[in-house]
Amino acid sequence: MRQRQSIRIPWRFGTATSAALLVALLVAVAAAPASADRIDGTARTAHTVHAYEKARARVDRLKDERAPAERVRSAEDRRKTLRDRLWDELRRSQRALYDPVAVDRSGRAGRCPRGKSPKKKGSWQTPVANYWLTAGFAAGGDRWRHRHTGQDFAVNSGTPVRSVGPGTVWATTCGDGFGNQVLVRHRDGYFTQYAHLSRIDVRKGQRVTAGRRLGLSGATGNVTGPHLHFEVRITPYLGSAVPPLPWLARHGVRVR
Repeated sequence: MRQRQSIRIPWRFGTATSAALLVALLVAVAAAPASADRIDGTARTAHTVHAYEKARARVDRLKDERAPAERVRSAEDRRKTLRDRLWDELRRSQRALYDPVAVDRSGRAGRCPRGKSPKKKGSWQTPVANYWLTAGFAAGGDRWRHRHTGQDFAVNSGTPVRSVGPGTVWATTCGDGFGNQVLVRHRDGYFTQYAHLSRIDVRKGQRVTAGRRLGLSGATGNVTGPHLHFEVRITPYLGSAVPPLPWLARHGVRVR
């Protein structure tokens, strides 16, 4: 019988950041089926997620300290290498699981419900207005097979869902537990996910500004009622989520 091996990780962040990343690590590990091979693979992915966030924080710190360009470039290369490794690992695994984000980015096969979105310019913001927060990142409970991978915003069905910042629509899909969903890639390389929509108002490859309407909230997929599931990922694939509220805070967005 294969034995599970523990992973030792040197925590050098501040207390709050380390706690948030530890939760992210545990969420990713908890998401694996109970076979030894899957546990090993998921633990490896979770370790890469943590390593990436650590590398990203190092790049930010070196820039703030105005470190020599060579040191910044070396740190940035390390960050990109980790992202590419994570991307390749998750793309393969999610294709094998027929994740719509991995196999049908445009949503054409699923015939997702469509609308149109008027142009709007704005600054970084919350994805919906007039909300209240429900299930948070890493929350447990019998509503999920594993721990929660994002932040839920409870809103009425039909509430406009907007891009939190400028970026490009990476995928518009439907048909799995996330229901109708949109993924946006932002300039810092991270992806935001907007799930359980009743309608999608943008197309794959479309550029969006902060505040651009992506669709309308709803209750599609695996839900108990209308809400927006908001997630932040290092890659577009499930398994690379990071705590969303600290990420929004880095962009000046306060969620209350």
